[in-house]
Amino acid sequence: MTTTTNVTDLYPTRGATEVATPRQDPVVWGGPDTPGPVSAGDLQSLDRDGFLAIDQLIGPDEVSVYRHELERLIADPAVRADDRSIIEPQSKEIRSVFEVHRISEVFANLVRDERIVGRARQILGSDVYVHQSRINVKPGFGASGFYWHSDFETWHAEDGLPNMRTISVSIALTENYDTNGALMIMPGSHKTFLGCAGATPKDNYKKSLQMQDAGTPSDEALTKMASGYGIRLFTGKAGSATWFDCNAMHGSGDNITPFPRSNVFIVFNSVENAAVEPFSAPIRRPEYIGARDFTPVK
Repeated sequence: MTTTTNVTDLYPTRGATEVATPRQDPVVWGGPDTPGPVSAGDLQSLDRDGFLAIDQLIGPDEVSVYRHELERLIADPAVRADDRSIIEPQSKEIRSVFEVHRISEVFANLVRDERIVGRARQILGSDVYVHQSRINVKPGFGASGFYWHSDFETWHAEDGLPNMRTISVSIALTENYDTNGALMIMPGSHKTFLGCAGATPKDNYKKSLQMQDAGTPSDEALTKMASGYGIRLFTGKAGSATWFDCNAMHGSGDNITPFPRSNVFIVFNSVENAAVEPFSAPIRRPEYIGARDFTPVK
């Protein structure tokens, strides 16, 4: 094991070979008396499977507000020119806009919504801050997918998150069909950390936000995991949501349908798990990708 600023590296990665490490951290950090909107049964499901699907987290009227704001942002030339916007290599359309809760007060209000942040506090057992937020537009007719990966592998290696005390929520702003590049997760995969092979190039984030390379599991490892865990596909109407653990192995396919798949994606990290220096990268990623402002969401 190595150390970074006196923090022990529990999850080695980006070395000469792939290394599977049993999870060293809880999945649900809050105790039975921790207040919040998640039922005890749903917390058990999250602990077991690494995800929790909610049929309707926000209502149709709210969806309309957030959809309108998403469309306003991607039509704004200033947003398109911002480094926080990621452009599809082929279509040249906006693929993602990062730090959206700082760009838009509308999405900042969503982050502060107790239905959202209250669940994060309950699961992580502490106050939380936003490690990352973004809108994923995934327009129709050729938007590329996101290859299989564990978010924590990247956040640990390149952002310096020490422990698995981070939870993500993806909220559908358009219907997520089984044909337009919906999220796929391997249930139970969050219990094993897969340290990937290969060093992290400098400024790796510039390439990885369009096409993942460093931090990508091998075909052999993915085959073994998929055979053992299976694959769950998440579909749902606008307003539905999927909460998933930071170490869940997940990905999504290309969208070659005419129907866009637009989601808002928020990553909450415990204030007790603040980022240190990267564990397996030469430099930190920019703060709009991996936050260094640990102010709790209120």
